[in-house]
Amino acid sequence: MNVFLAVLWKDLLCEWRSRDRLVAMLVFSTLVVVVFHFALPEGAGVQTRANAPGLLWVATIFAALLGLGRAFSLELENDALAGLALAPAERGWIFLGKWAANVAILAVVQAVTALVFAVVFQVDLLPVLGRFAGIAALGSVGLCAIGTLSAAVAVRTRFRELLLPLLVLPLLWPVLSGAVRATAAVLATGSVPFEPIQVLLVTDATYLILSFVSFEYVLDE
Repeated sequence: MNVFLAVLWKDLLCEWRSRDRLVAMLVFSTLVVVVFHFALPEGAGVQTRANAPGLLWVATIFAALLGLGRAFSLELENDALAGLALAPAERGWIFLGKWAANVAILAVVQAVTALVFAVVFQVDLLPVLGRFAGIAALGSVGLCAIGTLSAAVAVRTRFRELLLPLLVLPLLWPVLSGAVRATAAVLATGSVPFEPIQVLLVTDATYLILSFVSFEYVLDE
């Protein structure tokens, strides 16, 4: 637990001092939403608003990949990744610290992106804000779980910027499916069906457990 808190505090403190990853993710996700708005022929029309949940999650995933690609970049300097591997604790706690920091950073990005999304596509999020935030949290948990593990796999490779999306995107199908369906339902009816939430819960738990267990072998490589 001490290792988890130390890694979490270190990542959040480094991000607070530099803000390079957070700013890049915010600018990128905002630009993606704006580009979608101008690229679609109907602007903020009825059909566009029906497809808006998928567009929102596409922007979130692209921004998350941008941030996850830099999750272990600091550890490459002075071979700090080897120092993490020597920590006197279960290495899964290192993963959880990295994962929790990524979830916290992505939560800020999601909040700003949702605000821009609501303004651009004329979607009123206030009546369903709590349910919308819960769906966003469940989606980001699974996204950051498999993304953090994949970032650790790709960080030592020569083409890590290319390898990370290739590893993550095929595994995001259940997360993306459940999140988009739940978001579409809550925006259309105000209620959240249980089936997509169940998909998200099962996927999040599976990815967290597998990543926690396998992170030890990833660090060894």
